[in-house]
Amino acid sequence: MTSHKTTQTMKPATAAKKLGVYLPATPTEFQEGVVSRNELNALQADPPEWLQELRRNGPHPRPVVAAKLGVSIAGLARGGVTEALTTEQIDALKNDMPEWLRKERATQAEVRKEAARIKEKNAQQDA
Repeated sequence: MTSHKTTQTMKPATAAKKLGVYLPATPTEFQEGVVSRNELNALQADPPEWLQELRRNGPHPRPVVAAKLGVSIAGLARGGVTEALTTEQIDALKNDMPEWLRKERATQAEVRKEAARIKEKNAQQDA
């Protein structure tokens, strides 16, 4: 018996997440179709203009917004940011540096410092 490979596909939401873009901002044909693994790899290797534009200017999904602001996704929610933001809006937040953003960045810095401390402690115990 010969086995034939079936093409692995994913929903547009999954593909958008892997590409780091906000699904409602993608072209209609992307939103309504399915994306094969090969198509996803091609989009990542040689992004079309619409994908480059979305990555450059947004709107960006919350995980990207959180990373660009240096806070957690939960921190965004605590700060009242529930929608996708454009690069311009993110830059404006960075420039204005509202109190919630200052607080969330400090919290995130503490979390990273504690994670590094625990990692170092575990590495010492393993040695």
